[in-house]
Amino acid sequence: MTVKNGLTYKDAGVDIDAGNEFIKRIKPAAKSTIRPGVMAGLGGFGGLFDLKAAGYDDPVLVAATDGVGTKLRIAIDSGHYDTIGIDLVAMCVNDLICQGAEPLFFLDYFATGALDLDVASAVISGIAEGCKTSGCALIGGETAEMPGMYAAQDFDLAGFAVGAMERGQSLPEGVAEGDVLIGVASSGVHSNGYSLVRKIVERSGLSWDAQSPFSDESLGTALLRPTALYVRGAMAAMRAGGVKGFAHITGGGLTENLPRVLPDGLGCEVILDAWDMPPVFSWMADIGGMDQAEMLKTFNAGIGFVAVVTPEFAAPAKDAFINEGHNAMEIGHVVAGQGVSYTGVLF
Repeated sequence: MTVKNGLTYKDAGVDIDAGNEFIKRIKPAAKSTIRPGVMAGLGGFGGLFDLKAAGYDDPVLVAATDGVGTKLRIAIDSGHYDTIGIDLVAMCVNDLICQGAEPLFFLDYFATGALDLDVASAVISGIAEGCKTSGCALIGGETAEMPGMYAAQDFDLAGFAVGAMERGQSLPEGVAEGDVLIGVASSGVHSNGYSLVRKIVERSGLSWDAQSPFSDESLGTALLRPTALYVRGAMAAMRAGGVKGFAHITGGGLTENLPRVLPDGLGCEVILDAWDMPPVFSWMADIGGMDQAEMLKTFNAGIGFVAVVTPEFAAPAKDAFINEGHNAMEIGHVVAGQGVSYTGVLF
């Protein structure tokens, strides 16, 4: 008689029952993000979306994928999980809107060494919050329990967003010399440059639960402040008219991201005195011994999004972002030449 060894998938570190319980927990969060066009809830082999029901006649689809980088390490080490999902959504949908596309739906990938239902549920709740704020639906995802690939408490995230626009409405388009740059304030460091952030914190000798030197919260909480979501403000600016392009200021800062919306032969001049750099950046520059050029090429330095608009629409574009709760201001102009030139002093 053959004797069975009795091993189960759970003995190998994968708990299918926990995975099923997780799906039950997150269904209400996903349901709260439903918008016109969604055809089915979670649980199928794929998510369904009806573009005609979403109001499109001749749509062009736009897709984006991203993660949150090593900011995730701070969330894990500090035990604060409720906002990192917002970052994940923001990094994708803020890119979509730069193409002129309205974000429609979102899918996530959550991989972990051992599924902790409370941690995973907090992360997905943040994703749902980011989706609701951006007007897109969370229609699916994948949860992978991968012992041996990740330590038990570790996890990784990836996000996938799909948006649409009517044919012929893609951005950037028609950027010209003299166009105005409307800078929209960031909420903090957002989700780029965190390998350097972590090295600066290490140099400072502070722990994540230590009092933040630049705010009235713990250092970990301050550095986990979620990426701002610019979708509603950007869509309002497009409706106001005169928008030629948008730039999401991510890795590479203003220095590398603004040229991405400029045609050959054009550059831009940015007036650094036009906004006040948030204290977190001043603190990091001081501890890290960073100069102005490095700050502008590594971090957003207080400007997380830029709209390029015709001069006569500068005020309506600025108001569009302000009315959606953002701080916005004119920070420069498109000029002949190439790259980004700076006037004034950042810090």
